[in-house]
Amino acid sequence: MAERMSGSERRAQVLAIAAEEFAEHGLHGASTEAIARRAGITQPYVFRMFGTKKALFLELVGTAFERVSDGMREAAGTRDGLDALSAMGAQYFDLLADRTWLLLQLQGFAACGDPEVKDAVRACFARMWDTTESGTELEPVTVKTFLAYGMLLNVGAAMDVEQVDQTWADGIRTRIQPGLFAHITAETNR
Repeated sequence: MAERMSGSERRAQVLAIAAEEFAEHGLHGASTEAIARRAGITQPYVFRMFGTKKALFLELVGTAFERVSDGMREAAGTRDGLDALSAMGAQYFDLLADRTWLLLQLQGFAACGDPEVKDAVRACFARMWDTTESGTELEPVTVKTFLAYGMLLNVGAAMDVEQVDQTWADGIRTRIQPGLFAHITAETNR
């Protein structure tokens, strides 16, 4: 029998379990039955809480992106320019340590064949772009390069390159230094 929890506690429990399930198996491979079983509730109860499997997935993917955008904004604080970008980068790097949320972000990209998912992921990525651009007041080409490096770090973290003792893995896990983006401007990108 399921333990007694408040509605908000039960929702948080299901979200935590579902985050692991979707991170590992993606939108189409994840099982709401497995989520319900682990939570000690029925599958219909999961659907009563979230509506559909896709709605649950989208909520989690949105949260994964929000954690990054919010963390970057907080890290930048009152800084601007390259100082803000450096703080955002350090925060981003630290957030990659949580594989569940990292993989949820990547599963969101992987499920973009679904138009509803694609629209939601676009909105999440737009927020990350806006957070970077408005928090640094840097040119779009600098923002683009920063986010491109971030995607490489995502892929490296997903492949768990920390466990790989090879030159290519050393290159991926090299920490980005603050001055890296100083030369990337609209002027140098002509």
